[in-house]
Amino acid sequence: MPKLKKKIHIILTGGTIDSYYDSTKDTVVANKKSIIPEYIKRLRIKGVKFTQVCAKDSRDIRENDLKKVLKLIQKSKDKRIIITHGTYTMPDTGRFLKSHLSNNDKVIILTGAMLPLKEFASSDAGFNLGYAMAQAEHLKSGIYVCMQGVTFAPDEIAKMISQGEFISILSKENIS
Repeated sequence: MPKLKKKIHIILTGGTIDSYYDSTKDTVVANKKSIIPEYIKRLRIKGVKFTQVCAKDSRDIRENDLKKVLKLIQKSKDKRIIITHGTYTMPDTGRFLKSHLSNNDKVIILTGAMLPLKEFASSDAGFNLGYAMAQAEHLKSGIYVCMQGVTFAPDEIAKMISQGEFISILSKENIS
């Protein structure tokens, strides 16, 4: 079984990545219990631990949820942290963490998906999780958003809903 070179702590908050399609509502709904730990387990990746903070659409995440995430990061002994998050407010959470974490010595990555991990063969969720895990091994300390094979700083990212992608609002060049 593959074991990561450096341990990763994944903090779960919900979002589309960890949702299912509810045809009676014609939308995705966050799973009450995250399916991501089981997904990682099936890949047989060792060296990952999980903490679920909430299971919400990111538009429903409130300051008390963000404070819980912040406290987990501050208390975690792990230097590599990935936060699964809904895409609507992912940049906001990145900026919140950046403004509240002084002397940050950890790699903190937010990632999510445009389509749920479960039930969608064409979902970007597995790729985004894998990309975030790979980037966590190599990035220097800081806060990042990893989506669609690109690494952004939280201050430069915007979601283009009409195109279903993230872009840099500062430049055409991204961190990687």
